[in-house]
Amino acid sequence: MSEYMKKIEEIIEKNFDDEVAFLQELVRCNSEEKESFTAPSGEVYPFGEGVQQALECMLKNADESGFETRNVDNYGAHIDWGKGDRTLGIIGHLDVVPAGSGWSFEPYSGAVDGGYIYGRGTTDDKGPVVAAYYAMKALREAGYEPDAVVRLIIGLDEETNWAGMEHYLEKVGPADYGFSPDAEFPAVNGEKGITTFDLIKKVSDRKMTGLELRGLSGGAASNMVPEKARALVRADSEKAYDKIKKTVDEYRAQHPSINGIEPKIACRNSGKSLEIAVEGKSAHGAHPDSGLNAISILMDILGRLNFANEDVNDFVAFYNDHLGFDTRGQRFGCEMSDEPSGDLTLNVGVLSFDKKAITLTINIRFPVTKTEDDVFSGITAITDRYDFGIVRGSGEAPIYFSADSPMVRALMDAYRNYTGDTESEPMVIGGGTYARSMPNCVAFGALFPGDPDLMHQRDERLELSKLMLTTKIYAQTIYLLTQPDFKLKEQ
Repeated sequence: MSEYMKKIEEIIEKNFDDEVAFLQELVRCNSEEKESFTAPSGEVYPFGEGVQQALECMLKNADESGFETRNVDNYGAHIDWGKGDRTLGIIGHLDVVPAGSGWSFEPYSGAVDGGYIYGRGTTDDKGPVVAAYYAMKALREAGYEPDAVVRLIIGLDEETNWAGMEHYLEKVGPADYGFSPDAEFPAVNGEKGITTFDLIKKVSDRKMTGLELRGLSGGAASNMVPEKARALVRADSEKAYDKIKKTVDEYRAQHPSINGIEPKIACRNSGKSLEIAVEGKSAHGAHPDSGLNAISILMDILGRLNFANEDVNDFVAFYNDHLGFDTRGQRFGCEMSDEPSGDLTLNVGVLSFDKKAITLTINIRFPVTKTEDDVFSGITAITDRYDFGIVRGSGEAPIYFSADSPMVRALMDAYRNYTGDTESEPMVIGGGTYARSMPNCVAFGALFPGDPDLMHQRDERLELSKLMLTTKIYAQTIYLLTQPDFKLKEQ
């Protein structure tokens, strides 16, 4: 196989400039999910114009390259190559989380600088999808005939509620086995369970004398550590505002850094009100310790004020007592762990206030041997003692495969062959990938051990040498998983 793979490697290297240019084209599509849009032609784009643009870009390239494609009502699509009585699915996505601000390059420019390509989606998940696609192209150009249909499945709302993938699967059905290029190397043999829910505190809207809360917001998505949060407060005198400004100044002086990260805290007049604005550090919600939650900083500051509305005071006190900067659920009644996957993680992702209620959107990743009911039994034991409501949202059960399974072994073989890394072992992650949506599927790449995880963060970027390496690994992976003698289970 080494001589054959060498030929494939040469093709990948020959086509690499085209691969980078195509990734740049995809990154330039701002595929943040938006409201459903109806085009003048009457065609419906369920996830907005930007996501549709990325989908059409992907399918146009595949059509022009001679692959068979299928667009399933603009909810999802696939690119097929090969023949066989089984289907190998490679499941990725083109939608991205909001870009945010403060980038070194425009987040949808696809700028190349210093050996990196910058842009939202370069690592999550457009870059890995392109690597898998160009691996398919190289294998086909080399004359390889897989003993399976190789199907690159394109999801369009992975970062939100997976309605697109559900629609796609209803119309097409799942692949028989496969991998999702949307996580880490060497191989992911398990994914923690995920639950997302709203925690709601009703707030009296009757007029009161004293300090008022006029606005409260923070975060962009449940699966992102919120980078920014703000509160708008109204007092009846400049003296009261001076006191609040002094409190904020004291907090800033006392907390030059939190968990090794320097927060930015501003307090300024906004019309007749006073705005308190906080900036922390964004990170993927699966790794909340990697960021600094701006909502938690804001709540810590508001806990030093005294509002006229006791409902507001109660909410702030509850947050600081039971959530705060705790990312393991220790004070929220849901701390748990197991040997395969380690600790539960908790991320407060979004904060909103509509004058009648304050809402927190919370995202929890729990160990593979536990259940969603285990999580909520601990949480409700606490929230039942307060006047809070819980509205459950999306949930995903955990998945887990033995490290000795033929699928995981094949992935590890391809990874080790190209990296020489014999120390790293299969892992369980907190991220949720499309591997959950189909049977016999695991996540595989494309973040390498030791590399910074910039998914969902500003200056998301992909090292070009790693893009080429990933393409080679995926090419060998497809080769191994489509051999006539490959079996999902030991015979």
